[in-house]
Amino acid sequence: MKIDDAVVPAPRLWLVLARAYHSIGAFIEGAITSQGLILSDFMVLEVLLHKGPLTISVIGEKVLLASASMTSAIDRLEKRGLVRRKNCATDRRTRYVELTCEGKGFIEEIYARHEKDLESIAVGLTDTERRTLYEGLKKMGIAAKSSVPTQKCKTA
Repeated sequence: MKIDDAVVPAPRLWLVLARAYHSIGAFIEGAITSQGLILSDFMVLEVLLHKGPLTISVIGEKVLLASASMTSAIDRLEKRGLVRRKNCATDRRTRYVELTCEGKGFIEEIYARHEKDLESIAVGLTDTERRTLYEGLKKMGIAAKSSVPTQKCKTA
């Protein structure tokens, strides 16, 4: 189906979005793994770089990983000396994860490459196209989030 100046139907938007996401995801994952990191470990380091020390549960919410996956990622990063667990001074039940000095330097370097990689695939977009894409995707995400159907309980 050829898309010209006519309105692009929503199913076509979804197909293009899904294919683009898959292609971009594969590209980024390849770039991250070539740096010696698993994607989930990169996401943990990136959120700590930009948000500072956080609890494991908050990190998990931000990077959309399950608790068991989070613990494994933190364990791997801790063994490499990139993060450390730290007890909260005011609540003994709470533990924070923070970057070590080595971890901060490591993720700053990797994140700078990541930004360049993302720019390399967005280079063909004008500033106006970037803004339009950003605003359109944000609207679609908000609409989808507010339209999630609730599941009804089935009775036997």
